Parts: sequence; structure tokens; C-alpha cells
Amino acid sequence: MSATHTPRIFSGIQPSGGLTLGNYLGALKRFAEYQGGAAETIYCVVDLHAITVWQDPEALRAQTREAAAAFMAAGVDPVQSVLFNQSQVPAHAEMAWLFNTVARVGWMYRMTQFKDKAGKNSENASLGLLAYPALMAADILTYHATAVPVGEDQKQHLELTRDIAAKFNHDYGVDFFPMTNPLIEGVATRVMSLRDGSKKMSKSDPSDASRINLTDDADTIAQKIRKARTDADPLPGSMEGLQDRPEARNLVNIYAALSGETGDQVLARFEGQGFGAFKPALAEVAVSVLSPITAKMTELKSDPAEIDRILGDGAERAEAIARPIVERTKEIMGMIRSRR
Repeated sequence: MSATHTPRIFSGIQPSGGLTLGNYLGALKRFAEYQGGAAETIYCVVDLHAITVWQDPEALRAQTREAAAAFMAAGVDPVQSVLFNQSQVPAHAEMAWLFNTVARVGWMYRMTQFKDKAGKNSENASLGLLAYPALMAADILTYHATAVPVGEDQKQHLELTRDIAAKFNHDYGVDFFPMTNPLIEGVATRVMSLRDGSKKMSKSDPSDASRINLTDDADTIAQKIRKARTDADPLPGSMEGLQDRPEARNLVNIYAALSGETGDQVLARFEGQGFGAFKPALAEVAVSVLSPITAKMTELKSDPAEIDRILGDGAERAEAIARPIVERTKEIMGMIRSRR
């Protein structure tokens, strides 16, 4: 008989500093939108993932608070949702070790993110960098999450989570862990660079002009959009006409995601016009949406003790959900649970 699981959405972001428009449209905005529905929402700043590469301790603390501030500034309510930093809930690390015994080494070596981050000298990479997909699976399955919002580039990790859940269930003859489903939806879930429409917008790009940071002021946002790479052709009447125009398609997708329209609706308004008309309109929409978020982030970051209190409170709520699941996992695996 199949187990039924409480509908629960889980997601996390790394506290690596310098959050961008891509993080907002692809993740934070959607996290806020999932609140108040049928599923419980659990959101996490994944500081244990961050340390798979060396972090300056003071910078890690500051960036963890900044990521928490970004969640809240984007509309995540820490009362309505559970918001915490991963390292305050020991269940994540415990479950990760249990899953290290379920996952296969070959699965880990196949992960594209390990290949990208470890580079040619993979022997020198930390063991954590190789094993972190087991921690990612633990993040999700420790809450029996039924759905995870992911970008296209994160699908491989969720597939591995499903593989670990399926192998555990099969090996122990149980139906304990759910087959978590991806939530991939909406325009501009993958926001591309303003300088190169074939590359994802990234905080690690050496060119600051390639991205809009959530800390950019109105003038900087407008200037970056004005200088964004485009082509000389006028805009078509539908998204179909932008198939071979990656930079143009990216800007239209960004406009649509910020304004809550479809790409076709945006193009219906700008059909036949060039980027001289489109870019100022896009800048106006971007500033109107992002300026309040930037202001709220600044306000929240001015009170780090309050951010820490919120994260601590969220961690207690998260632990209350996770602890029984970890304990039952150990029981299933044959470990004696007699401690009072």
C-alpha cells in the first residue's frame, strides 16, 4: 500500500552573496507565491552546501543574513513559511550521512556541477563537493517534501534525490520516502546574461554589467538595461519570432516575468518597435518591482539580531518536522533507538 505524504514544498538558496534578478525571478518570487496554498512551504539558506568550497567565516555569516533578508524582502513570510539556515537543524547532516550509504559513487561522479566546480584537478576538491548531492537529497527528503521548485539546470539533482529515495525504499522494502516532483513553471525561470543571451545570469560572471543585482539602485538598473546587448531588428508580434534572437528573447522574458504577463502579451504592445522604445519601458518595470525589494533588504540587514532570531525560530520549527523522519529512517535501517 502506498504511503500518503503531506503536501510540502522545500527549497533552498546558497548564501554566496550578490543575489541577482535571476535569483529573484527564478526562485525568490516563486517561493513567495507558493505560500498560502495547499502545501506547507519550507525555505532554507543552505550554509552547509556553501562550505563545500572554503568560506571566510565572517563573510559566510553576513551572506547568510543577506540571503535571509532577500527571502523576506521578496515576500516570504517567516510566520506563514518555515525559514531557517540549514546548519541549525542537525537532521540535514545526519540524513546526508545515511544517504551517503545509499547513493553510489558513480552517481556522484556523473553530476555535472561537480565536474564544473572541481575542474581538471578533481583530486584536490573537497569530499563534501563530491558528496553534496546526498546532502541535497537529505535537505528535501528529511521533510518528506513532495515538490521542489527547480530551474532547468537543477533537474539532475532532483532526479538523483528520486533515485536515492527509490533505492532506499527498495532496499528496505518500505514506501517511506516520496518521489519528489519538480516545480518548473513560468517565464524567465532561467534568466540569461545581459551581455550574452546564451549564458545564465550569474553572480560569478566577471562583468557586473551582465547582471542586475538585488542591491543595485534605480539608476544602475536603468543603465544596465540600456547597455544590454540586443540586435537591430524590430520586435515581432509573438515569441515564435524570437527563436533565433537569444538576447531579445531574454529581455522580453524578463519584462513578462516582472509584469506578470506572457511574452506574447508584451510583444503585442511593442510589435514593430525597436529596443530604443522597449528598453526604457523595461527599465521602468524593473525599477518599480526591484526598488522596494532593495529597500526592504537594506532595512532588514540593519538589524542582524532580528534576522538571527527569525532563523533560530524557523530552525526549531524545521527540526520538529525533520526529527521524527530522521529517527524513523534510522529505525528502518536497523539502528536501536532507546535513548530517552
